[in-house]
Amino acid sequence: MVEINVTYKGDLRCEAVHGPSGSKINTDAPTDNMGKGELFSPTDLVATALGTCILTTMAIVAKRHGIDFGAARLHVSKEMVTQPIRRIGKLPVDIYLPFELTAEQKQRLENAAHSCPVHHSLHPEVESPIRFHWNQP
Repeated sequence: MVEINVTYKGDLRCEAVHGPSGSKINTDAPTDNMGKGELFSPTDLVATALGTCILTTMAIVAKRHGIDFGAARLHVSKEMVTQPIRRIGKLPVDIYLPFELTAEQKQRLENAAHSCPVHHSLHPEVESPIRFHWNQP
């Protein structure tokens, strides 16, 4: 179990403290929802969690199988919807892997991306397609 303590700091901002490490993240409401948009919003953190979880899960598999994963990168976009309620509607993910791999290695990494715990924790109505761009910087 990991504990995270969150304190409201005023002006639609919060501070979250990671219990085990003491690391802090500050959030701000987005500009389209009364905030200044100067920091990650809570829904931005969901997109961030998805992207970092996918790359971390892939890196674990890569390390286990001796695949150099150092130049991998990922882009995730967050698209909000307002109907029937305000929520995340779509989190499309593009993964760029600028190195040569065998078909078996590619399949291992694709399987890893799709097994990310955050990806599996999203509500089924949140579209989260993952696209792979092999041999692209």
